[in-house]
Amino acid sequence: MLKQLPVGVYQANCYILGHKETGQGVIIDPGDEVLRIVNEVSKVNLTIQYILLTHGHFDHTSGAPELKRSTKAPVLIHAADAPALNFRPDGYVQEGQTIVVGGYSITVIHTPGHSPGGVCFFAPGAVFTGDTLFAGSVGRTDFPGGDHQKLIEGVRRKIFTLGDGLRVYPGHGPATTIGRERLTNPFFRTYKTA
Repeated sequence: MLKQLPVGVYQANCYILGHKETGQGVIIDPGDEVLRIVNEVSKVNLTIQYILLTHGHFDHTSGAPELKRSTKAPVLIHAADAPALNFRPDGYVQEGQTIVVGGYSITVIHTPGHSPGGVCFFAPGAVFTGDTLFAGSVGRTDFPGGDHQKLIEGVRRKIFTLGDGLRVYPGHGPATTIGRERLTNPFFRTYKTA
């Protein structure tokens, strides 16, 4: 069960990911429009276990405190991006960590570059890339703590190796696949798999 909601003035993608059999779910990057997010969660009758943040920029995080009050779910982020928040998270995610929700697991992949603590969340059949990788582009790296080379290398080594058929759900814009980005994204044109 997956719902994509572009929220706020920057139309950042918020994702509601749920497991039908158990009725458990997570929310990824609630940047704004919390009432709309809560209404969507109610429609599908999910109990939210975690609020997951791909990075600390406000267009992906601003709704988290209000959403936490509504759902009682803990807010998790990588420690390196916690200083960017104007609230205290409930815990930290790290490279390789597994978050179990209902009958599926979400693996944390640390991909710094857009921000020092940027992460992607790898779930069955999908990877949620925040502002690391977009359809046809990558995240900006001119913010404080940004590093273009780290971002490119992180995507090549940790995301492209997940398999060409995997769906990519970015922090802005439409979904894509790893295969499409590996072959056509201008930032990776010179990259070929072994």
